[in-house]
Amino acid sequence: MSKILMIVSAADHLVLADGSTHPTGFWAEEVAASHKVLRAAGAQVDFATPGAVRPTVDALSLDARGGVSETDAEEFRAYLDGLADELAAPLSLADVRLSDYDALYLPGGHAPMADLAEDPALGRLLNEADAEGTVVAALCHGVAALLSATAPDGTFTFAGRALTAFADEEERQGGLGDNTPFFLESVLRERGAVVETGAPWSSTVVVDGNLITGQNPQSSTATAEATLKTLAAR
Repeated sequence: MSKILMIVSAADHLVLADGSTHPTGFWAEEVAASHKVLRAAGAQVDFATPGAVRPTVDALSLDARGGVSETDAEEFRAYLDGLADELAAPLSLADVRLSDYDALYLPGGHAPMADLAEDPALGRLLNEADAEGTVVAALCHGVAALLSATAPDGTFTFAGRALTAFADEEERQGGLGDNTPFFLESVLRERGAVVETGAPWSSTVVVDGNLITGQNPQSSTATAEATLKTLAAR
């Protein structure tokens, strides 16, 4: 049985480009749909956050303001309710031992831009994972968490790697627009990643060795499936 650590942001707000504060959290579909696929395959899934803080679900991910139908919102809400005890008591990211897990899984929502993108404990864990070839999967704005990983010379650990992430066009169409603290796709390109995006809101997954990335919430199921496929091939 595979053991997967789902690393979730602990942030509940994000400072925007204009200095205002925007409530945020993890995106419901990205945690719920991913977890459902992984658990259905028999994987053990543990949760971790910075400081073992209980994560907050982004309210926009559970209603029409976030482009989510009421039917889907009810499904995600019910699934997350079933995870309430686990989400209430996550591991502390700083205490995680990589050797305990077969894969790291990083869902999004805008929240990772506020904490995981600069978390030193996560950066060390990702550097260790990449050096050892441990599977690293990141989804949507969860790909921002990869920015925490840098080499001793300051370069981006995942420079030169093929990946996808929430596209700049998606941020403009249905995200924070020009008030975003940074456009993730652009920053990843600037840091040296080879970013491959599909059509806006399409299910798009890029696999580069042990690195698996999904573009947006619509890619949640496919990203989890690609993670399982990569683990099974080992």
